[in-house]
Amino acid sequence: MLDKFFEALYLKVFVNIVLKNSSTMVYIEMYSKKGAIDNIQMEFETTTLDEKMLEFITRYTKESPYYYIAMLDSSSLQGALPTCSKNRFSYYKDLSNYEYKCYDGKWTYYTSKTELYELEKRYELIGLDFIFSPFVILANYFQDKINSSLALYALVQEGFISIAVFKESQLLYAEHLDIASKGDADDILLSDQMADEEIDLDLDSGIDLESITIEDESSEIDNFSDIEDLDSIEEIDEFDDSKDIEEELLESDEILEEAGNATFNEDYQRFSMIQSSIARFYKDERYESQFLENIYIADGVGVSSDLKKYLEEEMFLNVYIRHLEVDSEVCELLKEELGLL
Repeated sequence: MLDKFFEALYLKVFVNIVLKNSSTMVYIEMYSKKGAIDNIQMEFETTTLDEKMLEFITRYTKESPYYYIAMLDSSSLQGALPTCSKNRFSYYKDLSNYEYKCYDGKWTYYTSKTELYELEKRYELIGLDFIFSPFVILANYFQDKINSSLALYALVQEGFISIAVFKESQLLYAEHLDIASKGDADDILLSDQMADEEIDLDLDSGIDLESITIEDESSEIDNFSDIEDLDSIEEIDEFDDSKDIEEELLESDEILEEAGNATFNEDYQRFSMIQSSIARFYKDERYESQFLENIYIADGVGVSSDLKKYLEEEMFLNVYIRHLEVDSEVCELLKEELGLL
């Protein structure tokens, strides 16, 4: 009771870190018992904790003893499985070298122990309290659609795409794709193709790092699969169910811009990777493949109309795109984790 009294006297400080290809976005929110009172956002031209970033973060964490630092998982070795049964994991993937956690008793997300360790070492001067999976971001952001329909959902970040197929809140398939790992090959392929012909293109919870102890580089991170699952996240009405498909598609057209050369290449890569992922979903007998008609994209980078047009014209999908501030969404998961929402 006394702890709660003293906690009420201080602001809470939420620090949220999102890695990009060559920079880092840091979003800080000051939170009182009445809600958010201020927020600050800063981008740093580095992917490590340098002196400037450390100074920026500690300037605010010194304001209160109640501060929490969260990060969006940037591991290339992460994903999600359509089961929470440990006996079924090996059917899909060997998770012996991964940390994993069940989401809402329905599906499991996982990430590499080695890369978790590297992240914790990289940010040991400030300490990471939570690492959130992009698949939890998707489940949170599109919860109203996931609960009621079959569709593919994609979180587009700079350098990454996280793809998940849900049917009535049950995960059927998931894949985390690293654009950078295949970008050079795609650029060469696209350049050759353009030379030959003209192309017409218009959460319920995070990883609690306080429960993980690292003694040295060879030691394993404690398994957190037995952590109690959080309750389902409250629904977020980002889409108006009263709108018909044509109206939502028109809205998507209005918010998208025409692509420049750089964006053209990036969106072509994104389209190719989504197309390949859908093909794997259809062909892999381990997954309950069903015909997809709709794709919902959480756009964290500002995709152009080219991506939408390719998905519609080449794959005959109904495409719905909504802009997402990834760093502030991580902050929402942090507050949910702390029981503030």
